[in-house]
Amino acid sequence: MILAATTNENLANTANVLVYSSMAIYTLAFFAHIVEWVLGSRSKVGRTAAALTGAGTAAKAKAKATVEVRTAEKENGGGTAVLERPKVITRSAAGRRDVPDGPGAAGGTFKGDLYGRIAVSMTALGFLLEAAGVISRAMAVQRAPWGNMYEFSTTFSTVAVGTYLAFLLTKKNVRWIGLPLVTTVLLNLGIATTVLYTDSDQLVPALHSYWLWIHVSTAIFCGAVFYLGAVGTLFYLLRDVYESKVARGATVGRAWASIMERLPAAATLDKFSYRVNAAVFPLWTFTIIAGAIWAGDAWGRYWGWDPKEVWSFITWVAYACYLHARATAGWKGRKAATLALVAFGCWLFNYYGVNIFVTGKHSYAGV
Repeated sequence: MILAATTNENLANTANVLVYSSMAIYTLAFFAHIVEWVLGSRSKVGRTAAALTGAGTAAKAKAKATVEVRTAEKENGGGTAVLERPKVITRSAAGRRDVPDGPGAAGGTFKGDLYGRIAVSMTALGFLLEAAGVISRAMAVQRAPWGNMYEFSTTFSTVAVGTYLAFLLTKKNVRWIGLPLVTTVLLNLGIATTVLYTDSDQLVPALHSYWLWIHVSTAIFCGAVFYLGAVGTLFYLLRDVYESKVARGATVGRAWASIMERLPAAATLDKFSYRVNAAVFPLWTFTIIAGAIWAGDAWGRYWGWDPKEVWSFITWVAYACYLHARATAGWKGRKAATLALVAFGCWLFNYYGVNIFVTGKHSYAGV
């Protein structure tokens, strides 16, 4: 018995060391991403970023001529007109600007790209260390490693980074997420290891259920994907404002222009955000249903308007409104994007605000 307790304590200490080690590696990744952006701003691409927007203007002019037909006479003098195959040019969607994606944070430079790859490698190493820490914590407490806010936070950041790396492995152009991601992860882990830290302990009786693995794990994954969608939405709003200023001929600062021009186009960012939010929304719906079933087993009622239940439902309604707004002509673009950020704000309050400041049956913060 004593040996088992000592082993669990050693595993808990190992988990803490691994989490702190991952924070150190994430810090190196943060600085590498900073260098990538700085070197990109000094590149030729960064200094002539406005030329990229000029390509969009040329594309618009080209799109006006949808079909070009040329007439030629036969060489034998027959006088019969021969129509060549029409040259079809695809128009952009109504209200869209034909602006190409930027070259990325590295600005097309070799050194910038090198530091970007180093940053991704450091992020991957930090992910492995943090994942090992989460697993060690699970072995120490002999249960799912998300019984309190500290464990939820470490698992959440692990899943967020893992999802980002999975996008990179599938050749998606998402390296622009790297800097805000590692910054947020460091802030999240900093709060988790100081304010939210809780010693390893067993769960309260209500949480002793296999639904802990199902309900909470899906909630963590949904939150991680919603976070990536929120980052894309925020960058979409910034890039869209920038493109509008450039289209109007307004003056834009060189530093800000260099940053914006290295991001994907507003249309690309908008598409990315919408797709990830739409893809994970059904899983969030399942999360709420699974929680209701678990509540029926634990408390004898499926729904009791507990603060956590209420804000989970508010979050669901907010994302449902966002997805519906995308299908409504008057709510595309910035209005829908703003609604998506409000929805993610509801998710954040559901986690931090409800757990810390509101008392209810889900008060398992441990702080």
